[in-house]
Amino acid sequence: MTLSGHTSEVFVVAWNPRSSVLASGSGDSTARLWAVPAAAAAAGGAAAVAAASPLLLKHYDAGEGAGLNDVTTLEWNARGSMLATGSYDGCARIWSEAGVLQRVLKAHRGPLFSIKWNKPGNYLLSGSVDRTTVVWDATSGVPVKQFGFHAAPTIDVDWRDDVSFASCSTDKMIYVCALGSDTPVRTFEGHKDEINAIKWDPSGTLLASCSDDFTAKVWSVESPDPLLNLWEHSKEIYTCRWSPAVRSKLLLATASFDSTVKLWDVTGGRCATTLAGHADPVYSVAWSPNGEYLASGSFDRAVIVWDVKTGKKVRTFRGHGGVFELSWNARGDRLAACFSNNAVVVMDTRMWAPLTY
Repeated sequence: MTLSGHTSEVFVVAWNPRSSVLASGSGDSTARLWAVPAAAAAAGGAAAVAAASPLLLKHYDAGEGAGLNDVTTLEWNARGSMLATGSYDGCARIWSEAGVLQRVLKAHRGPLFSIKWNKPGNYLLSGSVDRTTVVWDATSGVPVKQFGFHAAPTIDVDWRDDVSFASCSTDKMIYVCALGSDTPVRTFEGHKDEINAIKWDPSGTLLASCSDDFTAKVWSVESPDPLLNLWEHSKEIYTCRWSPAVRSKLLLATASFDSTVKLWDVTGGRCATTLAGHADPVYSVAWSPNGEYLASGSFDRAVIVWDVKTGKKVRTFRGHGGVFELSWNARGDRLAACFSNNAVVVMDTRMWAPLTY
């Protein structure tokens, strides 16, 4: 089903980990909370109408009008009780599950591109165009520490554990920082162009990074040099994601402007599969919770769900705009996608016979 209401392109979507509420963030200066009933993704009627009446989270004052305050990043805490959003006004905001504004966090001097909760939910991490990262006390809204090591905009951040994290930048650098330390605990240098995304593996042992230099790299805090250089893409790599599944092989997915997704066997240090089916840059990949399926979204307007074991397409959905981001719900029976034509689409995977859980 299509969730309509945003009046500008939708950049981010994320399911609440404990409920059927979907959050979306848009260039219309709002985030929205959609309560998607059990039958809504598969049918229209009253269920679809209920889902189409979202809670509106305004990122502007009532007297100002919407202005240009894109909501560029958002994330639920692990309990699903709070939603954090980041926007072009440089503020992070914390909202209740019911969409009530709890805190406005002010310290940055430029747009936010990444915001992450640590697992306990006591700290929130934000990265900004102002070149800094900030760790916030989520209860008080007070900045605990602001880190200013980057020489250019901070593009992505990711917690390693409850008190340490990594950040990457257009300055080609990655810093691993920790509360209690005034200097980075590790510096990773090796990319030749802007770094677009970073992600710790499920154990917090390995960090994946991807760059405009056409490469992805895998790092360990035990060494300043990359453990693996992943070279096979022919254009910029926009994002990377680790498989959540615990297997004998550790799998990493990378999505590139060369229109492909590659699955890397990090344990063996090789490209295991190339998923070729898109016609334009791939902006998003998302693993199903059991790690058996991977969804990819492209500016060719297509969402493709792949069987990881066989490398074959399970399902293709075509929308009416480029795909910015994808999100599976915790049960793995719903897949959400957001598009450049202002739409959010929810797909019910229980209707897809090849998908089994």
